Amino acid sequence: MNKTYELKNIDETRNWAHEFAKTLHAPVCVALHGDLGMGKSEIARTIIQTLRGADTVVPSPTFTIVQSYDGISHFDLYRVNDASELTEIGLPYAVQNDITLIEWPEIASDMLPADTIHIYITGDGDARHLTVK
Repeated sequence: MNKTYELKNIDETRNWAHEFAKTLHAPVCVALHGDLGMGKSEIARTIIQTLRGADTVVPSPTFTIVQSYDGISHFDLYRVNDASELTEIGLPYAVQNDITLIEWPEIASDMLPADTIHIYITGDGDARHLTVK
């Protein structure tokens, strides 16, 4: 899979994530790549709310590092400095069993399954360019 999407605003980004969520079945790993403010958390939040209910509260896991939602694991690895910490926070288990969403996945590259879906996000203003590999 190698597809690109041009999304004009946050509503189009949420709509894309909503439809993408419907294609996900555990176990699957989704790695979200992009600079700060590109919408990684918003895409993850929309996926989780699509699959677990629109009223599901989805805080960013920036400080907790991982949040779990009944078979969905949402990791934010921005503050992880050593790959050895990934086992302690349950990443190997999650990628084998859950729908796993990972923001800032670079430190975990050696632990990601070969069939990981990588989403690269860039943008300008409210517009986003997504490349899904």
